[in-house]
Amino acid sequence: MMRSLLLMLLPFTAAAQPALIPQPQEVVWGKGSCLPTGYKALLPMDAAFEKEGKKLLALFPHAGVQQVSRGGYLAIRRGPTKPEGYTLSVHRDSIVITAADAAGAFYGIQTLQQLMDGRKDIPACRITDWPAFPWRGYMVDVGRNYQSMSLLKQQIDVMARYKLNIFHFHPTEDVAWRLAIRQYPQLTAPEHMLRQHGKFYSEAEVQALIAYCRERHITFVPEIDMPGHSAAFKRAMKTDMQSDSGLAIVKNILREVVATYDLPYVHIGGDEVHITNPQFLPAVTELLHSLGKKTIGWSPGGNLHQQTIRQLWMRDGAVEKNLQYIDSRHMYLNHIDPLETPVTLFLRKIDAGTLGATLCLWHDRKIAHESDLLQMNAVYPGIPAFAERTWRGGGHNGMLAAIGAPGAVQTKEFSEFESRLMQHRGTYFAGKPFPYAAQSSIVWNLYGPFDNGGQLEKEFTVNTNAAPVLQIVGGTIVLRHWWAPLVTGVLPDPKENTTWYAVTKIWRDKAGTEDFWVGFNNFSRSPATDSPPANEWDEKKSAVWVNGIAVPPPHWKKAGQKGNSEIPLQDEGYESRVPTKVDLQKGWNIIKVKAPVGSFEGRDWQNPVKWMFTFIPAP
Repeated sequence: MMRSLLLMLLPFTAAAQPALIPQPQEVVWGKGSCLPTGYKALLPMDAAFEKEGKKLLALFPHAGVQQVSRGGYLAIRRGPTKPEGYTLSVHRDSIVITAADAAGAFYGIQTLQQLMDGRKDIPACRITDWPAFPWRGYMVDVGRNYQSMSLLKQQIDVMARYKLNIFHFHPTEDVAWRLAIRQYPQLTAPEHMLRQHGKFYSEAEVQALIAYCRERHITFVPEIDMPGHSAAFKRAMKTDMQSDSGLAIVKNILREVVATYDLPYVHIGGDEVHITNPQFLPAVTELLHSLGKKTIGWSPGGNLHQQTIRQLWMRDGAVEKNLQYIDSRHMYLNHIDPLETPVTLFLRKIDAGTLGATLCLWHDRKIAHESDLLQMNAVYPGIPAFAERTWRGGGHNGMLAAIGAPGAVQTKEFSEFESRLMQHRGTYFAGKPFPYAAQSSIVWNLYGPFDNGGQLEKEFTVNTNAAPVLQIVGGTIVLRHWWAPLVTGVLPDPKENTTWYAVTKIWRDKAGTEDFWVGFNNFSRSPATDSPPANEWDEKKSAVWVNGIAVPPPHWKKAGQKGNSEIPLQDEGYESRVPTKVDLQKGWNIIKVKAPVGSFEGRDWQNPVKWMFTFIPAP
């Protein structure tokens, strides 16, 4: 028996290994594989695993519950693992998942499904796996932009596949209050909403979302933002939250929420507001704690209770040892370029002093279609990268906006992950918005800096035969991040009033016209950024040439439009407009990008200076 087991665990060839995300902590590939139809029986199991047993059977329609197997068998067994951890053993005669809790069994099934999807057989293996962090969250802001129940459930399904376990639901905002409250129906009255009038979530719908999450071992965490982000409350209730009458109403709302929904946590917000009543947040948290609920608030924020979990969103980290933290710093999908998103999330090292992290979707700007939320923000490319890091741990220090130099350790690591990500794109995201293209094979030679003296249109002679100053990998290159030095771009010491050139080559076996993503800005979907000027790529006089021929900018639909949060973005981002047509010749094609910059200070906070460029074949 021991000899046959050793033979079964001989190394698999790399090409045959399925693409697993998140990559398990320990994997030993066996020799050979088995057809799913070879497993005929699901053996009896602990009653705590009954729901997981049904999910396992759904993967094997030929199998049934039997006391004894007449062929290969399936089993879920209780055993000593880390919380939410599991072992998965796939042999020719058995598939066994061992876990200490139902969540671990569920995650073992998710991994097994990834082993099976897109394949005719299941590879022999033994996987031992557990999460690095207990808090692996995803947040949606449905206060500013309503999302349908079907779209929310679609995202929850994606969360479950990648082992995320917290769904942070943000339904109250300045724009609209979208959480039904029986005592105060005026909160969700259409006339008090500034967008998507009359769109809110009924009690039955919230109960359905909680149940949908629970079936997937995801904890539903509602955020009732207070006392800031509460203009909709004030319009409806005719009083400020921090007034005596406002606080009384808020307490009534919280009592109703706690009595109505079975929830362990209530997020109270607490950020971006002038505290006029220092007793407001203490009174709210005292009530919730007395009702047996744990509280979460944003940090930096108001005067939060010592027991309130801090959700980090700015520079400061988990600095006080007696507090609990969740990290969301530079994890706002709406502030990250789509091609940059998987890069910065995959490379990010989550602070070991935190419970984990929450990935956030804050699309402040009004949308034209709810699918824009997923097309303009790299939600589906981002969740797998975020899941890999929060489940597996590891990563690199700092907040990095660049893949790295050719051959660098982080570049190799990301390239391997990207290969798995692209396989998942084909398997799981067909027909869904997935604004990402493989970029690990693109290498740019960077030349500069050239002092432009503030004359952004000035051209410089570049000797592309000379050794470049830098080499960098990627389809989007952030020369200097608008949140520098907190977030690191590719230039180690960027200077104002300078111009850089970037050059790469593309080989084609025959001439033709192809679609490319080309851009020189990232519209963060939060600031009311101005649209690009007519006949220009951007306000910095950026340019790109292919084989010496300038690539013209798009005919912008709203050229020169003053930024307005109530005017939806349309074609401003490369990911949401018709790709740029580029003529390529047979053989090598030379791509040259000019990227000038003046001052690093934007004319206002709505228009930050984003020194970057994108050039990549459109997916």
